[in-house]
Amino acid sequence: MKSSFLLMAALFYCTLSNAQTSMSCCSPTQRFALFASNVQFIKAHTAPLPFVLADPKGKMIHFKTPDGRTGDGYFVKSLKPSENYLLVFQEYWGLNDYIKGMCDQLQRDLGGNINIIAPDLYDGKVTSNPETAGQYMQEVRDSRARAIINGALNFAGKQAKIYTIGWCFGGGWSLQASLMAGSRADGCVMYYGLPEKNMDVLKTLHCKVLGIFANEDGWITPQVVDEFVADMKKAGKTLIVHRYDATHAFANPSNPHHNEADTKSAYAYTLQFLKSRIE
Repeated sequence: MKSSFLLMAALFYCTLSNAQTSMSCCSPTQRFALFASNVQFIKAHTAPLPFVLADPKGKMIHFKTPDGRTGDGYFVKSLKPSENYLLVFQEYWGLNDYIKGMCDQLQRDLGGNINIIAPDLYDGKVTSNPETAGQYMQEVRDSRARAIINGALNFAGKQAKIYTIGWCFGGGWSLQASLMAGSRADGCVMYYGLPEKNMDVLKTLHCKVLGIFANEDGWITPQVVDEFVADMKKAGKTLIVHRYDATHAFANPSNPHHNEADTKSAYAYTLQFLKSRIE
């Protein structure tokens, strides 16, 4: 009995280790499901402080999704007619007021000439409890998340120029959304998100990528980042990387212990990158 238990434990930790190093076994949802079952990953996400967004500039919208259902999102309309659309992807907790506030801030800081959509990948579920957030993350199905993203892309329209940004869970989906957008993609920002490992998929990317990563991240490790840099180079794609001596989630909008200096620096790079792409 004891030897069987030790074997099972060894297999579990081997699986988790492989997911952290090769990051090539499965979809972003499945990889993050592995992370969300790890106690240390849950502890790395401190519960956000209570926050209610005052005077929101956007509103919740509904759109059709290819799976026959509907999707929701927070939508901030451009101040003037524009085909520019920025998709903002939630972090660990769901589409909370911190993410909605970041949508408002991004539109303001980008000059107002852009539509913002934050697709709700948790289908209405929001929490401030770390364990519950991990459960919600594990419940996300790759097919459903992609249906929601495709619904948001269809809402933007065939003529739209698509930009994406996300943190943690949303960082990986930011890259996936840019891949899904095809030739409409014009810029991707991913904060410590899971990279795409399939070279054939990476070769279909149509935009430059800005990656913000943490050198002390125990999940999106420096090794994972190095492999991503090498893969993007092999694929003939442009990847701009900024690394910080910080831990995972250091710049998350809802992180009560975020590193203020590094967060400001990363955000400055983000604005510079997006402004250089947006007409």
